[in-house]
Order: sequence, then structure tokens, then C-alpha cells
Amino acid sequence: MRPFGDKPKKKRTTGPRKKFARKKVCKFKPEEIATIDYKDVNRLRHFITERGKIIPSRISGTDAKSQRHIAKQVKMARHIALLPYVAE
Repeated sequence: MRPFGDKPKKKRTTGPRKKFARKKVCKFKPEEIATIDYKDVNRLRHFITERGKIIPSRISGTDAKSQRHIAKQVKMARHIALLPYVAE
């Protein structure tokens, strides 16, 4: 009988290895973040899905500060009906 917590060692398989995930870099320079405006709908459309949801930063590749700014601008554009809240 084996002592508690002692598991048999598994053999290492020679299958495919995980690929190295590169860290995403923010698309915007610090000066460029301020130029994103709620009136620039074509630029904001890159950050929302077809259904109208805001794309998360882990997918869009923006840093936290930029993502907060983009989300705020998208919400302002929605409020004055430049962008839809939901898809039709």
C-alpha cells in the first residue's frame, strides 16, 4: 500500500509541445489614446463585435488604460445612437 499523496510517476509523452505565447503589445501609443473619440465610429467599430459587445482587451490586444478609454468612448457613442447597443 502506498502512503497518502504518493502517486505513481507518469511517463512523459513525446507528443506536440505547447507553443510559446507572445505577449500582446498595445496597438496605441500614449499620445494616440487621447485621439480616440466617440464621434469616430469607424475606428470604434474595430472594438465591438457584430452583436454590439465590446471586445475584451485580451483579444483586442490593448492595455488596461486604453481598454477603459475605448469602453468609455463606445458607451458614449451608444448613448447618442452612433453605435448600436445590440445587433438587429
